[in-house]
Amino acid sequence: MKTSIKLSHLLIAGSLIFAGCEKDEDTGGPLDVTGGYIASYQVAKENVLRSIPEKYINAARNNLHIAYQHTSHGTHVSRGLFGLQDYKPGDEILFGITNNYQTAGKLDFRDYAMESYAAAGEDAADLSRNETAFIQATRNYLDDPDNSEINVVMWSWCSISGHDVTGNYLPGMQTLIEEYGEGGTKIGTGAGQREVPVTFIFMTGHAETNRNVGDGRPRNQADTIIGYCKAKGYYCLDYYGIDTHEMNDNYWEDTGDDGNSEDYGGNFYVDWQNSHSLGVDYYENKSSPGGSVTYGAHNTQHITSNRKAYTMWWILARIAGWEGE
Repeated sequence: MKTSIKLSHLLIAGSLIFAGCEKDEDTGGPLDVTGGYIASYQVAKENVLRSIPEKYINAARNNLHIAYQHTSHGTHVSRGLFGLQDYKPGDEILFGITNNYQTAGKLDFRDYAMESYAAAGEDAADLSRNETAFIQATRNYLDDPDNSEINVVMWSWCSISGHDVTGNYLPGMQTLIEEYGEGGTKIGTGAGQREVPVTFIFMTGHAETNRNVGDGRPRNQADTIIGYCKAKGYYCLDYYGIDTHEMNDNYWEDTGDDGNSEDYGGNFYVDWQNSHSLGVDYYENKSSPGGSVTYGAHNTQHITSNRKAYTMWWILARIAGWEGE
């Protein structure tokens, strides 16, 4: 299995909240998210981030060029990344980032990158708008010479519920990997080809209050995506796992995308934030690099986006060559 910048995988996440639904039966504990390619709640912690050798963070920051497409729930990643650089002394350099422009020494992160590249008549704002529109939008984006340096692509879900992950999402991602990943049919120096291969990062969908279990719902969809990525050795940012686990790894299957759980008796992320110190244990998310303070969309606390930023840097370090140990 390769762990270089030229790996091929795909990132997708996202969500939408459904209301007025009955609670599902518990099916027996959290998913098996172990393995060196699944970025879930176990790595969504600051101590894990700080344990990554700096040379791999530096390599990721200096060599990766990321195209990210999402709607509201996808802001958990971007706003977390934008705020992290202002967290602690030295983070402005170590986790320096730009938004839709390149600056030497900072991570080249292109937010809302691919929507305008959708095929005529298709909506490619996120994966949920049209289950296959992301495929051609990605091709159009990567085939544009203006984006020739892009080497990481990720897409986010709005709500993953009810979507055909097995029939549309996974085959679509696999098609893009086979075309634009290392050794792909679109990689080369001939006419209509690009020289730089792309790493695609998969995502699971966000948790939905009392609607996580059942055919086509977030936990079941996450199980399918994680199983596929583990079998193939593809990176996956596990929104569902992060949304449903406290910082001490307790699992709450009835939770939504804000740490809210009836079984817990409140909001475990709000409680954790209120019992910890800003600037020491967590940081404020930002709307853009150096921008205004904001939560991730649909959140009432900073912890969810903090954790998803930690997992994103974990994945980027892995892509840059870190073995993950």
